Amino acid sequence: MPELKTKLKEYRAIFDMKQGELAELVGVRRETIIRLEKGQYVPSLKLAMDIAAVFGTTVEELFSFE
Repeated sequence: MPELKTKLKEYRAIFDMKQGELAELVGVRRETIIRLEKGQYVPSLKLAMDIAAVFGTTVEELFSFE
């Protein structure tokens, strides 16, 4: 089964953003961001697009399956 890879942690570091801040901006709980960063949760298309918009990048840049 493919494994979710994400660059959320790297992008948060670039933007000097905490998990809670990102969670608030996209309307989810901090725990959701934690699980996304660990590859334990596959985001909905809307959530992935909302996160990409926060960082001004694409969904494909942030998320991939390997």
